[in-house]
Amino acid sequence: MPEHGHSQAEIDARLSAPRGRGNLGDAVYGAIDGSVTTFAIVAGVAGAGLPPMIIVALGVANVLSDGFSMAAGNYSATKAELDDTRRLRAVEERHIRLDPEGERRELRAILSQKGLSGETLDSAVDQIASHRATWIDTMLEGEYGIGSVDPHPLRAALVTFAAFLLAGIVPLIPFLLSLGQSFLISSVLTLTTFFAIGTAKSLWSLSPWWRSGLETLAIGGTAAGIAYWAGTLFNV
Repeated sequence: MPEHGHSQAEIDARLSAPRGRGNLGDAVYGAIDGSVTTFAIVAGVAGAGLPPMIIVALGVANVLSDGFSMAAGNYSATKAELDDTRRLRAVEERHIRLDPEGERRELRAILSQKGLSGETLDSAVDQIASHRATWIDTMLEGEYGIGSVDPHPLRAALVTFAAFLLAGIVPLIPFLLSLGQSFLISSVLTLTTFFAIGTAKSLWSLSPWWRSGLETLAIGGTAAGIAYWAGTLFNV
C-alpha cells in the first residue's frame, strides 16, 4: 500500500477526517465465510452422491439466506458496539459534570502513562480539559480503548453481504453452467478464491502475499475437506 504524505496540507486533511477501523475485516470475513459455507454444501452434497440440481438449490439458498443472516448479525453486533460507545460517552459526560476534579486526575494519569510529566503534563491536562469533546474522547481511549471514530453498522452489513455473495457464488458457477466435471471445477475455483482472498488481504498486512494466500487456502481447504468427508458418510 502507498505511504501517506507528510506535508502540512496532507496531515491536516488526514487528521480532520480519520478513517477509523474501516471495513477490511467485514469484507474478509464475509468472503471467506461465503466461500466456505457454499462449498461445504457443494462438497457435502457431492460427497453424498446427490443430483447436481440439489447442489444448485441448496447453494443458492445458502448464498442468499446465510449471506443476509451474516449481514444482519454483523449489523447487530456493530450497532451494539456503537450503542456501548454512546453509553460510555454519556457516562464520561456525566462524570465530568458531577466530578470534574476526579476526571482531571484520571486525565492526568492517562497522559502520564503516555510519557508526559512536569509542566508539560500540567499544560496538557489544562488544554485538553478546556475542550469538552476532546476531553471525553481522551477518556474513552484511555479508559476503555475506544477510538474517536464511531463504527458504521449499515456499511459493515452491506460490505459483509456483498463479499459473501461475490465469493459464495463461485463454487456454484460450474453447476449453474452445467459444466462437465462440475465438482472438480468447483473445487479448483473455490481453492483459487481462498488463495486470492488471502493474497488480497496481504495488501493490508506485513506478511508476504504467498504466505497470506496459503494461510487462507489452508483454512478454507480444511473446512471444505471436512464437509466432503461428512458428506461421504451419507453416500447412498
